[in-house]
Amino acid sequence: MTYSVAVSGASGYAGGEILRLLADHPDFEVRTVTAHSSAGQPLVAAQPHLRSYTHLTLKETSAETLAGHDVVFLALPHGASGAVAAELSEDTLVIDCGADHRLESPVDWAAFYGGEHHGSWAYGVPELPRLQGTQRDRLAKSRRIAAPGCNASTVALSLAPGIRAGVIDEHDLVSVLAVGPSGAGKSLKPHLLASEILGSANPYAVGGTHRHIPEIQQALRWAGASEPTISFTPVLVPMARGILATSSAKLVPGTTAAQVRAAWEDAYAGERFVQLLPEGEFPKTSDVTGANTALIGLAVDEAAGRVVVIAAVDNLVKGTAGAAIQSANIALGLAESTGLPVNGVAP
Repeated sequence: MTYSVAVSGASGYAGGEILRLLADHPDFEVRTVTAHSSAGQPLVAAQPHLRSYTHLTLKETSAETLAGHDVVFLALPHGASGAVAAELSEDTLVIDCGADHRLESPVDWAAFYGGEHHGSWAYGVPELPRLQGTQRDRLAKSRRIAAPGCNASTVALSLAPGIRAGVIDEHDLVSVLAVGPSGAGKSLKPHLLASEILGSANPYAVGGTHRHIPEIQQALRWAGASEPTISFTPVLVPMARGILATSSAKLVPGTTAAQVRAAWEDAYAGERFVQLLPEGEFPKTSDVTGANTALIGLAVDEAAGRVVVIAAVDNLVKGTAGAAIQSANIALGLAESTGLPVNGVAP
């Protein structure tokens, strides 16, 4: 069976990455692409690298345009997808790549986003460890899926195994991320100009203000935490795409290094897209460019009594578009890895 697909926000980075991956998906046929200011233009005018879509023209984003497809990917700005999604048929598989449906708590939504809270959908990180099973179990046959925040899912995948196994303390969690600016979207922003970021590393949303913090805490509660606290600091660095997350946590007293490693090995044993590297090895962002993989390196700092977890993802693939398509595959009963690359691009 071939599923008809519409992609909204197709002129942006996330929308473009969804389309790039869908071009090689044997079960999905992209029939409609929509945008806002670039509506009426050929898709390749906005995404010149997507030459297999020369036949498509960008249409206005509306529920009417998106209706009638089997699968709809919403790659819209935060706050824009909730109203559109509410008008789509319950039989349509809708994957929201924005934040509108990620948070269960209306209080968290009000504190970090504001505006109307549109409720929560199944969270699209299949491998995420939960107290029982993984998030994958909640995606099967779902018709509403919230793709993750790229920073949030990277940190959650880094720390959830230790929370679930009871080998790390849920308090005093610390994550510092090197992040490529494509995660901020394609809209022109002066602080993201090349002249501002080349040759520089720029921290932002410092001091507990980043919108992905409640999303991380929510995921860690699913893994067994009660009231997790995390100091989260992202730093923009001059690479177009990629996240390198360095997370650390206090070890529970008496925990051995072997028990720590076993927690992460057990969590990701057999996973195709989340891989724990051999002891002593740590990933680089270039290892995952273009791939739907999260690579994780693990070390125990005996002197500090902490575990250090280093994770690398491509923020546009595993962090967004790849996670969305992987989740859609599960929801439709397709092989989970269909259309998704495990190999990166080098150099």
